[in-house]
Amino acid sequence: MSQDINVLALVKGEERYVFLFDDSHRTEALRTLGRFASNPELSFTWYDAAVLSQKIRQTVPDTQGSHAHGNASRVPSPWAGRNRVSDRLS
Repeated sequence: MSQDINVLALVKGEERYVFLFDDSHRTEALRTLGRFASNPELSFTWYDAAVLSQKIRQTVPDTQGSHAHGNASRVPSPWAGRNRVSDRLS
């Protein structure tokens, strides 16, 4: 069984960011983008992380079932059906 390696690269001026990961490490790759974006010593921004994470999500299947990790879209909102501030305060 061959295991493909995904390559994601970003060139920013003289800097090169290259991420290598297999499909089973998709979540870790996404977390790494966030860690890089939060590092003030790097020129890697939150915009860069958003663009690259979108690319990962579009091309790599979610094999780890991110919905099983408490995805908010699966939890009913206590504010469902309320659209006025006064409704939220009551």
